[in-house]
Amino acid sequence: MFSTTQKIGILGGGQLGKMLCLAAAEWDFKTCILDASASFPAGAVCSEFTEGDFNNYEDVMAFGADKDLITIEIEHVNTQALHDLEKAGKTVHPSPAVLNIIKDKGLQKQFYAHHGLPTSRFEVFENEKELVAAIDAGRWKLPLVQKTRTAGYDGKGVAILRTRADLDNKLLSGACLAEALVPLQTELAVVAARNADGDVTVFPAVEMEFHPEANLVEFLLCPARISPMIEAEAEALAERVINAFGVCGLLAVEMFLTPEGDLLINEVAPRPHNSGHHTIDSAVTSQYQQHLRGICNLPLGDTSQTTPAVMINLLGEPGFKGPVFYEGVEACLAMPGVHIHLYGKALTSPYRKMGHATITGATAEEAVAKARKVQNLLKVKSL
Repeated sequence: MFSTTQKIGILGGGQLGKMLCLAAAEWDFKTCILDASASFPAGAVCSEFTEGDFNNYEDVMAFGADKDLITIEIEHVNTQALHDLEKAGKTVHPSPAVLNIIKDKGLQKQFYAHHGLPTSRFEVFENEKELVAAIDAGRWKLPLVQKTRTAGYDGKGVAILRTRADLDNKLLSGACLAEALVPLQTELAVVAARNADGDVTVFPAVEMEFHPEANLVEFLLCPARISPMIEAEAEALAERVINAFGVCGLLAVEMFLTPEGDLLINEVAPRPHNSGHHTIDSAVTSQYQQHLRGICNLPLGDTSQTTPAVMINLLGEPGFKGPVFYEGVEACLAMPGVHIHLYGKALTSPYRKMGHATITGATAEEAVAKARKVQNLLKVKSL
């Protein structure tokens, strides 16, 4: 039964939570947010806000007690509380068992290996000293990628170790894994969706460019500049991955495309994702509405791209910290096909995600050209 009275609990009140609440409001769904402060982006648009810590067992249990359905906008939440809420009869998507795998990058890579899903060579270590010992023994050669097993997010918890000197000044402490540094043609992402009936849809692949310093996606293009065969393979791989995890809702699958044409899974996220922001303005169904369809076991929407699009993240400019000021907004709004989404964060700092812009065009080339202009014009600074 389609009910607008059920209460949907969302752990996390950042920009993803905000955009999920805005999509839910179209169907009059009641969205309830748990996060540290109602001043966070979702606080102004949700039906109900609860101040608390989504990593605290008691806070999550109390928050979930009167919710019909619980979902997330960030993986790093208290999964023991979600397990217990699930046992108490609450619907939780994605399942806490899957969350425990995905939020530990070591378990995530082992999952791919166990299910025969393509990924780069890796090894899990108890601490960084074990990794150095493996390098000293010749089992691993530099360069390589080191990732912390937990708490990595938005470019944090990742280090590219190229030289012995990097072992002194870039090495990350704690439980970690080493991954082969894969030669890249490009980085891709495919957002897949699944409902409890087992229906699956995928959005077209997107091509990503990363900021060299912040290690955040800076520029995203859909459709990706890849062959129809690679596009089909990427979409099929994303479908295999979401079915292997059994996720209800969204699963964003980040992939490496090698010069030889091989696709390797990098990481996944079981929630709305940065690589799907453009769907608000350039797809029949946005990723946010699709997530709601998936977790509520509704028919999944049409994922067709209606127009070529580029998404650029609006990051805080280096050297600016404090109350936010957006430079060049008026000039960008005067350009046709420019859609600006500001997250409502009062304070900016270098490379902080403050918003995004989607730029559409009749062709991918037109969208890219306009997007480069927007990148030059639109700056996030402080007063």
